[in-house]
Amino acid sequence: MRSKVYGKPRSGSSPVRPLGGSRHEAADQVGSPHGGGGGPTGRDGSVRGGGRGPRRTGRIVLRVIVIVVVLLLVAAVAGYFWIGSRLKPVESLTDYDGRPAETPGQDWLLVGSDSRAGLTAAQRKKLATGKAVGKRTDTMMLLHIPESGRPTLVSLPRDSYVPIEGHGSTKLNAAYAFGGPKLLTKTVERVTGIRIDHYMEIGFGGFVGIVDAVGGVNICVKQDIKDPKAGINLKKGCQDMDGGTALGYVRTRATGAIPDFERTQRQRQFFSAVVQKAASPGTLINPFTSIPLALSAADSVAVDPGTGLFDLLSVGLAMREGPLATAVPIGSLPTIGGQAVVKWDTQKALRLFEALAADKQVPKDVITN
Repeated sequence: MRSKVYGKPRSGSSPVRPLGGSRHEAADQVGSPHGGGGGPTGRDGSVRGGGRGPRRTGRIVLRVIVIVVVLLLVAAVAGYFWIGSRLKPVESLTDYDGRPAETPGQDWLLVGSDSRAGLTAAQRKKLATGKAVGKRTDTMMLLHIPESGRPTLVSLPRDSYVPIEGHGSTKLNAAYAFGGPKLLTKTVERVTGIRIDHYMEIGFGGFVGIVDAVGGVNICVKQDIKDPKAGINLKKGCQDMDGGTALGYVRTRATGAIPDFERTQRQRQFFSAVVQKAASPGTLINPFTSIPLALSAADSVAVDPGTGLFDLLSVGLAMREGPLATAVPIGSLPTIGGQAVVKWDTQKALRLFEALAADKQVPKDVITN
């Protein structure tokens, strides 16, 4: 028996499917004698599931991508807190009568100690660190990170002749020996008029570990340096240094008419180089360098309890373009009480620190090498 569809005869005896279905069904009815679109047909000759295969595959791929992204985010967050928990807190900031008020930007006191903690006898011999026990401050720098613009890194000579609470006037690094990080930070705040927001300290072993974690740093040496006491024999020119070599380079006193001034220059040079490399995209996005670096930094540095991993990362990001590196202006080099000390140029030093406290550009005439 033949029937008609809209006045035209049709073949077959199956019931006529009504029009007006979904857009997909209407499209499926075009191009086939039985209303199909070339795909698999049901008992009534209609197409089932035409075009669903690619859509289903796309949904599966999207779900896999979402799951991978979620897992990576979870791993990143967990890793952040795990690494952050490894930071060593050290009590270093304290409130006291007359403490400088908070100022714009961030101010860090960066301290390099001569601690041999964690080094084996073989490592001490290889690095030429000697056998001294305890620890003293070998390096002190004030880092100001402005709310906008270029950071300023200021060396504070360890022989600076300054007043230390309860001990009269003597060398700046004696503050650490007398009262540890708290007294050192308090002394720096009082002589600079700048409130310290963050404190970070690192010893010899941590220094070497961080340099090696970033794959070494490239340093330009101004002259040949041979110093068996520091374990180095360097030629003039730019060269890559591993942790042990870099440590000897910043420690040596074998150059310059005033060796400690030369040392502060090398310390600023090194700090800028290693932080810029650590914060470079090639280091941060490469898990084979960023993860060892984060672990080494967390295990190597001691920070005030309020400083976290994010704060350390902010230092690296701020330093990527290089800081303005200078030292406290020097007025004279007298011998007091049988000790050679460094006296600051009071007027220039005050102008330097007042500019930093106000988060303003440092006057050119107070910048020194």
